[in-house]
Amino acid sequence: MTTNINITINEYANRVLGVIKEKFGLKDKGEALNKFADMYGEEYVDAEVKEDVLRNILRMDDEYFKKHPKGRAMSLKELDALTGAK
Repeated sequence: MTTNINITINEYANRVLGVIKEKFGLKDKGEALNKFADMYGEEYVDAEVKEDVLRNILRMDDEYFKKHPKGRAMSLKELDALTGAK
């Protein structure tokens, strides 16, 4: 989903967007603004969870409770192994 906006930015913001545009090989400053939001936006707004990620989490949860029907708590080591965290 995209939204069209008409904004006024100061010269510094314009230069920052120009540098981001060139650094990442983007076609315009709108893409640079999107890249900037992707890079720093999570500090302010939670990103949306993708549907396939959520389905995978629910599948792993179902598998875990089938394996441990009495509801044994998962250890941090087991969680790391399941998610691939180190």
